[in-house]
Amino acid sequence: MYKNRSQGFTLIELLVVIAIIGILSAVVLASLNTARKKGNDAAIQSDLSTIQTQAEIYYGGTGANSYGTVTGNTCSAASTLFSDPTIVKAVAGATNAAGGAANVICGNTTSAYAVEAQLNAPAVTTYWCVDSTGSAKNETTASAAGFSVCP
Repeated sequence: MYKNRSQGFTLIELLVVIAIIGILSAVVLASLNTARKKGNDAAIQSDLSTIQTQAEIYYGGTGANSYGTVTGNTCSAASTLFSDPTIVKAVAGATNAAGGAANVICGNTTSAYAVEAQLNAPAVTTYWCVDSTGSAKNETTASAAGFSVCP
């Protein structure tokens, strides 16, 4: 009866399978983008924690009980804690994870410092801030110019 019928899939069946694969890949890619942002935020928090630890080492050692000269909002000033090689690397890592130098702000006086970086994952813009008081927290507003303590 059906001797001439070839075995295989019809065009409709193949199109349905391709559509299902496309939908599944779209869901996976959306999930990966969220995971990437959360990973960048974890990197920012880790880098700022490194800065916090290394700043205290600088204060007690090279800085001779000082965080260096007052610099304003720059993360790369000579004669300050921001010239320490470990802190320079941590600032570079946080800058890369935060999406650019404009998203990382540093400030210091001779007796205090603070570093803030914009986070990627939340829907509302937030910042991760660490300072010389030992504070490490989320902030919803960016710090003002010349800050040396997290708001």
